[in-house]
Formats: sequence, C-alpha cells, structure tokens
Amino acid sequence: MSVGPLSQKLFATAKNLIPGGVNSPVRAFRNVGGEPFFVRRAKGSRIEDVDGKHYIDYIGSWGPNILGHAPTVITNTLHEVAKDGISFGIPNPFEVEMARTIVDWVPSVEKVRMCNSGTEATMSAIRLARGFTGRDLIVKFNGCYHGHSDSLLVAAGSGALTHGEPDSAGVPADFAKNTLVLPYNDDEALEALFTERGDRIAAIIVESYPANAGLVLPKPGYLDLLCSITRTYGALLIFDEVMTGFRLGKAGVQGIEGIKPDLSCFGKVIGGGLPVGAFGGRADIMDLLAPIGPVYQAGTLSGNPLAMAAGLAQLRELDKPAGFARLEQLGAHFESGLRALMQEKGIPHRLNRVGSMFCLFFTDREIVNVDDVMQQDLELFKKLFWGCLDKGIYLAPSPYETGFLSLAHTEADLDDTLSVINDVLSTL
Repeated sequence: MSVGPLSQKLFATAKNLIPGGVNSPVRAFRNVGGEPFFVRRAKGSRIEDVDGKHYIDYIGSWGPNILGHAPTVITNTLHEVAKDGISFGIPNPFEVEMARTIVDWVPSVEKVRMCNSGTEATMSAIRLARGFTGRDLIVKFNGCYHGHSDSLLVAAGSGALTHGEPDSAGVPADFAKNTLVLPYNDDEALEALFTERGDRIAAIIVESYPANAGLVLPKPGYLDLLCSITRTYGALLIFDEVMTGFRLGKAGVQGIEGIKPDLSCFGKVIGGGLPVGAFGGRADIMDLLAPIGPVYQAGTLSGNPLAMAAGLAQLRELDKPAGFARLEQLGAHFESGLRALMQEKGIPHRLNRVGSMFCLFFTDREIVNVDDVMQQDLELFKKLFWGCLDKGIYLAPSPYETGFLSLAHTEADLDDTLSVINDVLSTL
C-alpha cells in the first residue's frame, strides 16, 4: 500500500502547504488508506506518475476526459484559440455556439447560462427555482451529491419527513432546514412528503442516475414519478446531469428516459477537461436571471473561450458515428468480462453499468440507494484497489465513486485490466 518515492515526497510537502495535501478530498485516498500518487503526464487511456510508472486510467479526471487524455483535437484547439486570448470578460462567439449546441441536443433546454463548475450550476439552479416559485424548500436525496454549496451539503435527518441536517461544519442549521432529504427510489416517502409540504416545495434536485455513491439506477417509473409529482404541486424538477450529461448520449439521462425536467445542470464533458458548468431549461424560468430578471448570478470566467472551444471540439467528436455507439460497445465488453470473472470467482457482487459509466459493488444486496451501497465489503474493495494499482490499473480510490471509460480505451486495455483483476482476486 505505497506509491513511489517522488510521490511520497511531494505529498509530504503538499501536506504542509495544502489542507490534507490535496485540493479535493477524494484525491487523498482516505477511503482506501495509504497516500496518493502524483501525475506527471497523461495521454490516451494512460497516465504516468512522477516516478515514471504507467497506469490504465478509469477515472478520466472524474468524467470530463471522454475522449481520453490530451486528445489531439482538443490540444490543437486550445493552442489555436489561446493565441487570440485566454479570457476577455466580454462575450465571445464560442459561448454562443456552445449554448446553441446544448439547446439543440437537449430537448428540455430552451435557454442556458454558462458558469465555471458543477457546484455553481446546481447552486444557481436552486436559487432560480426559489425565485421562480417564491418558495423556500428544496428536496434532495440521500447519497446524491450536487456540489458543496450550503443549501445542498445536507445529510438526511432522523426521518423521511424531517428537515435535513448540515453535512459539513460551517453550514448553518438555518440553511439546512430548508433542504429536505429523502431516500432515493422510495415512492412512499416522496408521496408522503409532498402530501404534507408540497405547497411549500420549490424544487426537487436529483442526480438522474446517482453516481457519487457508486452508480445507483432508478427503479422503473421513479423518474416519471418525480416529474409528475412536481407538476402536480407546482414545484420544479432539476436534473443534475453534471456527470451524465453528454456522456450517456446527446441528451443525457433525460434523453434515455424520455423525461423533460424544468431545469438541468451540466459540466465536465462540455469543458473538454477545463473548468466549466452550465444550467438551463425552460425559457420562462431562465428569463428570471439577471440582467433581465431579479435572480442574480454572475461569473468572471463564465463562458471562457478556451473551455468553450475545447468543449465544442469534444462534443463534435462524440457526435460522429464512432462516438457514443463506440462507448457503449466498450462498456458492454467490459461489463461482460467483469461479470463472467466475478461469477467464476464466486464473489458476491453487483455491477451497474450504463454506457461508459460503471461501478462494481462487493455485495449480494440489490443496489437501490446509498444504504445498500454502504453494506458492501469495503476491505475487499481496498485490497482490489491496491492490487490493481500495483499492477498498473487505476480504479477510483473509493468504493463510493463511479468508473469511466473513454474513446481512447481499447478492447486490449479492458482485457488487460480484467486479467489484472483476476490475478489480484486470485491472491485474496
């Protein structure tokens, strides 16, 4: 359970300069023990650490790198665009083209505004929903993560009809009390809450396919219920597609499920690996935003030309015949091999996979919500993680994260990975 000496040295220095030695918590490897490695460079499906070791990468910068690392189409685009300027603080043509692309690809989106992160997108969508409805209460689901803004960093309370509780120090209880937390995939809890407080609820926000507690899929009809109940009570439905948007198809989960939420939040893929976020939806709602409406939202670097140009280049590649169809082909290949391997080993497991997103759970429980995810064999996951890392396979350093494939992965990469997993499990 150790990484190379240069990574160890860098981490020791980083801990003296950066809280916990990292700029985002999951990078600290707390869920698997040990210390993180540091990356020197990456290309295609592989990353290289500062000690010169190579890994097949199944993180892809946590989702944005759907073409793989440093794809030529994006690096060339960045080089050309940067020659004309990096940031203007003035409208640029790329942000208009990005808005046009999102509106064209996602039927529920009539207007869209760019921002700089998924957290900004969800935070702004919540503010907009409250401004549109004139209501304060927000409903979210336990295990769904929507960034670290105060209104959304809230854990479940003591019961389905109680207010949420702050999930972080520094979040005032007065903020948390306006966020109600429900178990995902629980029809009865949802209906009971709306029966009691529906006329005070501004919106439901949901990761359409929750992917921050592993990968949890909705029960048949559950997303339709969210849509119908919000319409019945005059609340809005917000789909958080920061992770799934433009990764699972041109219209994301809402395209797969045939649902039109009132607002949607995006990020990751539309930035081509650069910081980005966006939120959009019905025109009558979006037109409440400043400068034409009373709901304020702003950002110095919003619509940054580099991020917009990189994202557009990436989306154009995905729109080719070998784009989303190829990702599904790779996902199906990996799923088939992994299922066969787990069954051969006789290891209790659940495997959820949609397109190029996947998660393996070491449990025989049906995965319905985060409570099921928490019941898996965490020690077995840790052993698999470190065994794979030692042999050059980088999986998510947490059993509560989703893995990602890219167009740079090949069947050979996947088969090599399956061989390593087989070897590691054979030693346990």
